[in-house]
Amino acid sequence: MFKAEIRSDTLKSVVNIISTLIDEVKFTIDQDGMGLKAVDPAHVAMIEMQIGSGAFESFSADSTEIGVDLDKIKDVLKLAGASDVISIEQDEDRGKLIFKVGNITRRMNLVDTSSMGETKVPQLDLSASVSVPVSELQRGIKASESISDHIALTANEAGFSLSCEGDTDSVDLVLDKSVLSKLDVKSEVRSIFPLDYFSNLIKAVPSDLTVTIGLDTDFPVKINFDMADGNGKVRYLLAPRIEND
Repeated sequence: MFKAEIRSDTLKSVVNIISTLIDEVKFTIDQDGMGLKAVDPAHVAMIEMQIGSGAFESFSADSTEIGVDLDKIKDVLKLAGASDVISIEQDEDRGKLIFKVGNITRRMNLVDTSSMGETKVPQLDLSASVSVPVSELQRGIKASESISDHIALTANEAGFSLSCEGDTDSVDLVLDKSVLSKLDVKSEVRSIFPLDYFSNLIKAVPSDLTVTIGLDTDFPVKINFDMADGNGKVRYLLAPRIEND
């Protein structure tokens, strides 16, 4: 059993972040909230999310799992204003999820989760940790998108940089330690990542937030941030592109 009410803007943020990687997802739900672990079809990126019951206007649940099609939830969100409250209820007998927005009721089939295996999130001990305003990352991405399909992330004792180099042009976003709320670096680290994956995630994160980036040379990047007024936690991992010598 699962029954909840949630603000439309909160649900939109959750759906937008997850859908940067996958279209169908399995939520694990208990009395404390809901969570997921998922990897994209190409096994390039992974996401882990926990949404506590405090992110909801009301929340009641037994331990259960539900599979949902995120595109269908996006259709529901199109019916709601940012401040509207959306009601969600599981119909266990019919295998459906029921959404109510004002006087509109949308019933949708749940997705079969039997083929969705358990995703194991690797524990990474990365040597650098930097907290960066999302708005700055979004500016750097916007400047890079016409240059190349990869970006380099670098952290050293002076600060953090995002750089992109194409055949003829290049872009650098350089943030010194005065802009960063956290800079924990022992020695310079640098890795290259696919721009589309990095861009899709950062664009989906509200621009007023700060993300903490865990970085090491030729290791996956780890991006952590809170959402829903601290009631939601997201961890995102993106595999690097290893440069050939």
